[in-house]
Amino acid sequence: MEVINDLFDYDLKIIQESNLFKFSLDSLLLAEFVTIKKSDKNLLDLCCGNAPLPLIIGKNHKIAITGVEINSKISFLATKSVKINKLNNINIINDNIKNLKNYFPGNNFDIITCNPPFFKVNNTSKINEDKQKAIARHELTITLEEIFNIAKDLIKENGTFYLVHRPERLEEIIVLAHKYKFHMKEMLFIYTNMKKDAVIVLLKMKKSANIGLKVKTLIINKDTKTYQNIFKEERA
Repeated sequence: MEVINDLFDYDLKIIQESNLFKFSLDSLLLAEFVTIKKSDKNLLDLCCGNAPLPLIIGKNHKIAITGVEINSKISFLATKSVKINKLNNINIINDNIKNLKNYFPGNNFDIITCNPPFFKVNNTSKINEDKQKAIARHELTITLEEIFNIAKDLIKENGTFYLVHRPERLEEIIVLAHKYKFHMKEMLFIYTNMKKDAVIVLLKMKKSANIGLKVKTLIINKDTKTYQNIFKEERA
């Protein structure tokens, strides 16, 4: 059953279904991590889900946004959310991101964002019996390397690629970034408690850019009241 929820405290509505994958903290943090410059004209959000990131960024910036989601039901909900929020600068494509070459010739976007499936598929993988939730969590339809390859082809020279992922895959991410001509510019670790390991890593990468990396940390816990502008001081 469809329900209209508040998108946290962003003064936005988002349509969700109880039995489908819902928006997560990862998407909110990724949206806050993105910096939009006046010169940025278009943004591509890979694995957009029901479009939390396009909604948040689209509300605050005039940049043209394209979201891509493989699940037809979730893509439909994303399109409905765009409409009820009256955001004309957002377009949702229902397709596998492997097929984006059929939509765009290459070197199209100033910014690409992605909140991908976090987990590899192997003999020890505990994959959800719900196919749609499994696709959202595990690399069943797209791998991390394929995402990097697609981003490399579709982003402009010196364009910015933002990624949210699990810290335990950071070594692999760094290797892939180098392979596909991205240089790390910012790395931000999210902790729930500084005595525990980081739970999320946010990455800002530039295509064909100079070398130079800033590494920062932030604690987010049950006392965090809002995520709006949460990185403002950390990135000053």
